[in-house]
Formats: sequence, structure tokens, C-alpha cells
Amino acid sequence: MKRSGTADLPLHYGHIPKWLSERMSRLGFPITEAIIEEYGTAEVLRRLSDPFWFQSLGAVMGMDWHSSGITTSVMGALKSAINPHAKELGLYMCGGKGKSSRQTPQELLFYAEKNGLDGDALVRCSKLSAKVDNTAVQDGFQLYMHSFVVSTEGLWTVVQQGMQDGTSTARRYHWHSAGMTSFVEDPHTAICGVNQGAILNMAAKAASPARQAVLAMGKEDPSRMLAEVQHLVLPKHHEVKAKDVDLKRLGAMLWLTHEKQPADFEELLLLQGMGPRTLQSMALVSEIIYGTPSRFKDPARFSFAHGGKDGHPFPVPIKVYDETLSVLSKAIGKAKVGESDKLEAVRKLSELSRQAEKDFTVNEHAEANFEELLERERNASWQYGGKTIFGDAKPPKDSQLKLF
Repeated sequence: MKRSGTADLPLHYGHIPKWLSERMSRLGFPITEAIIEEYGTAEVLRRLSDPFWFQSLGAVMGMDWHSSGITTSVMGALKSAINPHAKELGLYMCGGKGKSSRQTPQELLFYAEKNGLDGDALVRCSKLSAKVDNTAVQDGFQLYMHSFVVSTEGLWTVVQQGMQDGTSTARRYHWHSAGMTSFVEDPHTAICGVNQGAILNMAAKAASPARQAVLAMGKEDPSRMLAEVQHLVLPKHHEVKAKDVDLKRLGAMLWLTHEKQPADFEELLLLQGMGPRTLQSMALVSEIIYGTPSRFKDPARFSFAHGGKDGHPFPVPIKVYDETLSVLSKAIGKAKVGESDKLEAVRKLSELSRQAEKDFTVNEHAEANFEELLERERNASWQYGGKTIFGDAKPPKDSQLKLF
């Protein structure tokens, strides 16, 4: 079994407003469809097992870019979007938060029977992945959420999350069935977190003697610390700061979509008269679908697609969100009937963003320009139907500001 990464996140409470949760499901569906169309079902599982891609997906969906709430909200949105189309997509999502997590075995057995899979084996994998992270690896985080995603081929990914009392942090664990060997001898690629002392890891190969004697022991001294290959630690500050973003990538994308607006996108631009602000969101959604793993090291950048429900970096621009949904859904629909020009234009957008970075330079005024960008987005938010959990965005005192 392969643990593909962990993520440590500030613990956030609260609910997802209906106006956002519905849109998250609607956006998650065409993104999943596009990935399957381009790379196959197995690629969806691989990406869900990547903590950096997962955090970027949550940010592009309009969730707070760094919070623990991304985990439950993204998996919930994807479950409601994917499961009604499980046969078509070749994917099924089980479990969730709290009581939903305990329904995982029944859901797996149901799906397995429908698709000729070994349901008992899948249930065993689900339970063992939870036991390893909750018990065998004692890092101080107790699981409260467990999601199991399985394909018709029997491949799977687990995304689960635990919280630690007294630290206001949550830790997300990603598993991927590729390269399965053993649950009890180095099943993880790595485990890591903010250094809080030694970790008792009973799933390490070196802990074999301890496992043999575990029935006669209550607890063993920590055997060793593991280094993390792929580990995402997000700051506690809520606002998006310049240091959280790759300014060269963000700047190049903004230049491309707001100033250059390449002629290659005539068909895409003509669709519902799409303007530069929606093109900005489409560029980031395109990268979520077609970007390589190295593109997701700064998840905060993806919050510049659709903002965040708490207003960071700016309110969720509902009109832009809905136009992005429309463009992407129509592109997927055309591709299904053999007319792939629109979907190819979406793919080309992320490619041109990467090309633009080659000649784009970040000057000494980059941080000041970043703050100006944030102010401009916030001031224009009311014109895009901006919303947060606190209400609708209001016009600034100087409401002569024009859309850009």
C-alpha cells in the first residue's frame, strides 16, 4: 500500500453555504469528466492522493485556501457529483465525515456486488488504512473523517483526516492503492508533520519485533521518525499573502488573460461573450485538469479563480463561477459527441500560461502589485455577484470602478 502524502491544516469550523456547496459539486463533475476524458479513471485516483493537487482543487472551488474544511467539503461535493454517474465515470465514493464514515463498509459492499469486485477485500483495505493512521502510527491526530474512492477496476484512494486536541490543527492523510505490498511493513511513502516530538510508528519495517510482541504490550517507545517526501503544511494566517503564492506564475497568468488575451481562443472567448475575469478563472481550472504535479506547490494561487467563502483572498464571484461552470460543461458535452475543439481550447489555456512564464519577470514592486490586485478584486467583487458566509459583497464608496 502506498501512502502518497499528508497535509497539516489549521482547524476550521463552520458550514458551507448552499450557494457554494451546490456550485462545488457542479464544478467538480466536469473537472472529473475532463481528467477521465484526457487521462483515464486511474488518474483521478492518483490526483486525489496528491495533497498539493487536492488543496489546489479545493481553492479553485471557492473554499478557504488553507483550512481543514477543504477536506470534508471537497470530498462531499465530489461524492454528490460523482456517485449518480458512477457507472458512466467508473468511480464510486464511499464514507465521509462522522456517521458517514461508518457507512463505508456497506457502501463498498454495494458497489463491489454491482461491479464484480471483492467487496470484503475492499472493506479490509478501508479499515486497515484507518487503523494504521489512527492506531499503528501514533502522531496525536484522531481520525474523524474517512473517504474511500474506488474504480470499477478495483483501484482505490483513501482521503482521511484527523484532528489534534489543543493545537487547532488537522492532518489529512492520502492513500493510493498503486504499488500495494503490505499494510504492516512500511506501507507509507512517508509520514511527517510539524515537529512535535517522536512518533510511535508500529507500521515501520524496523518495528517488526514490536509488532510480534504487541499483544503483550500496551505501548512501545517510539522506534523512529519518518521523513516526509510530499508534505504540505499550511500557515495559520487566514488572508492570502504574497509569500503564499508563486508570483511569477500568478503574474504570467494574469498578463495572459487580462492583457494579451491570445487569439488562439477565438471560439472560447466568443462563448457567451466570456471576458478577461472569467478567462482568469478558466486558466486556473485548466491547470487543475491538465497541470503537472510541480504546478501545485502553492495552492493559494488557485484561490484567484473563485475566491473564498470567508472573503479571502476575496468574496466568491458568483457570476464568474457560473460562467466558468457553463464554459467547462459545454466543452465536456461537445467532446463527448466528437467535437473536442472547446475542450482543446481549455487545455491550451494552461499550456499558454506555462509558456508565458518563460519570459515573465517579477520586479521589485511585485508585493505592492499583489496588494493592489487583492484590493481591485475586492472592490470589483460586488459587480461579479460576490458572496461570503457573511453576506453579499457591497460596492466600495467609489463605485465608479469598472470591470476589468
